[in-house]
Amino acid sequence: MYMDEQDGRRRIGNWVFAGLLWQFILSVSFRFSPLLSFATHGEIRGLSSLGWVAAFVIALTSLSGSAAKPNFIIILTDDQGYQDLGCYGSPDIETPHIDRMAAEGIRFTDFYVSGPKCVPSRFSLMTGCYPPKVDSPLPLYYGSPFGINADEILIGELLQNNGYVTALIGKWHLGSRPPFHPNRHGFDYYFGILSSNDHRNSKPLLFRQEEVIEDPANQARLTQRYTAESMEFMQNHKDTSFFLFLSHAMPHQPLHVSQSFKGRSKRGLFGDAIEEIDWSTGQILQTLEQLGLDGNTLVLFYSDNGPWLRLGDHGGSALPLRAGKQSTYEGGVRVPFIVWGPGLVEGGKTCDEIATCMDIYPTFAAMAEIPVPERQKVDGKSLLDLFEDPEEAKSPHAFIRYYKEKQLIAVRKGRWKYHWPSLFTHEFHTDGELYDLQTDIGESKNLIHSHPDLADELRLLGASAHQQMNRDYRPGARSDVPPHRW
Repeated sequence: MYMDEQDGRRRIGNWVFAGLLWQFILSVSFRFSPLLSFATHGEIRGLSSLGWVAAFVIALTSLSGSAAKPNFIIILTDDQGYQDLGCYGSPDIETPHIDRMAAEGIRFTDFYVSGPKCVPSRFSLMTGCYPPKVDSPLPLYYGSPFGINADEILIGELLQNNGYVTALIGKWHLGSRPPFHPNRHGFDYYFGILSSNDHRNSKPLLFRQEEVIEDPANQARLTQRYTAESMEFMQNHKDTSFFLFLSHAMPHQPLHVSQSFKGRSKRGLFGDAIEEIDWSTGQILQTLEQLGLDGNTLVLFYSDNGPWLRLGDHGGSALPLRAGKQSTYEGGVRVPFIVWGPGLVEGGKTCDEIATCMDIYPTFAAMAEIPVPERQKVDGKSLLDLFEDPEEAKSPHAFIRYYKEKQLIAVRKGRWKYHWPSLFTHEFHTDGELYDLQTDIGESKNLIHSHPDLADELRLLGASAHQQMNRDYRPGARSDVPPHRW
């Protein structure tokens, strides 16, 4: 179903080659082997036919296996803003490899994470659910006793249970004590830091599997080491279906880059970090092409939330959106999202429909033809229709909700977005706020008094869905097992 034409021709060619090789072996054996020299021509023809049949069966099996099991790669950045890529309008950060992804794939303009901070965003990616439903804890510092519940079937576990080899390279942030370790939640291989790079006084531990291999991690080398680990994983598992989650530490504060990229960007150290991630992305795509996997691998690129604007030059840009990290205005939760897969999605397209990080879970399941477990009760929707026809298909979401911590802050339906009165918005409006995102992407004109009926409709939609979510609430977990190292 998801195999491209070039891959199909290659596998048929392998079948023909196997058949011809069998004929050659028979010919040589017939001439020189004492055992086969007494065989009749009919027996030889029988062996010849058997060889062709065996080669055909092998090729057919290979074809069907490839069609059912595409590879998946997620490249996730930390605190990168909506504008912090060339293909999203950055005036001073150069990202040719990621821009190439957009030119050859699908660039989404209205893609959302489920919360304006690292933890809720990642809980949603892994579970397919809104953060409060799965008790996403905040804050979640290194050594915190809280983390993901073992009863949750995370996206890695879902794929792992269905024949995939899985790896997480980089930041985890679903809990740092041993019971919450990624090796125990669906990832065969782990290399990275368990929480944010500013934890432990900005001296995070570097893990390989559950062993600390560097204390503290050399953060200037993280992007390059994550890239090398990712390339090695792909090379080692090129003959099996795999899921690779490459979760960069950058450009989260404190910023670090290798010596090769220091001072290269017009945007200072923040731009250097993004440009090194762009280089890394180019290495991933190049490795896929060299291994012949590009026709059957889906690559997603996005950021876990908006930019940390209070950091000034060390933070990113969400323009033309309003606000950034920690805000439920668009700049905090609308992020760049690019889909690349030459044999899997239509290229060179832009999609303006609403999509979310929760949708990745059911989308991967649909592409791999794996049923989503009923008890998971995912809030995400499959994006396959948008992948197949990004400019004509419609969003699978009738509306989406915006959360901060566990409080419902806003709801969007189509072009309209309603904010409840909340101190979290920094500007308290007694009646709430209503914006037309189609004409006012920067949320500068509150239309609440012009469209009170519409505001009431959105308020009712969001409140009703929130109440249903509370009925489906699943508690998180707590562990008294101490962390691997304080």
